[in-house]
Amino acid sequence: MKDYFAPHLEEDQLRAISSIGLAHLGDAVYELLVRSWLCEQGRATGKGLHRATVELVRAQAQAERTERILPLLTAAELAVFKRGRNAHVHTIPHSASRPDYLKATALECLLGYLYLRGERERINLLFAVMMEEDEDAT
Repeated sequence: MKDYFAPHLEEDQLRAISSIGLAHLGDAVYELLVRSWLCEQGRATGKGLHRATVELVRAQAQAERTERILPLLTAAELAVFKRGRNAHVHTIPHSASRPDYLKATALECLLGYLYLRGERERINLLFAVMMEEDEDAT
């Protein structure tokens, strides 16, 4: 049986997926990471947990955290990030600025790409850097 929790696609397969497709998957990867992080931190329960998740996954928060990892990206990762940032998004939520939304889309594209490559350790490293300041506050 195919293990959808541990995909590993080759480069030609990844190139065939649109940047919006990668971002769609990366959005879910990021939200799962955030939800796991919040539960592990014991930061909130019930409604508070939902609110904390929404706060961390909104475009502005993603854009701010993305700044923390940009210097760490490899050339290949940066190329995927830029591919996501240049995606043709048709609608931007009213709660987000265009630059923040595009940066969040780029991050999600990168996370989707890394997930489909099976690079969980790399995702974990980047996510840990993104969440460092918040961990220090707990």
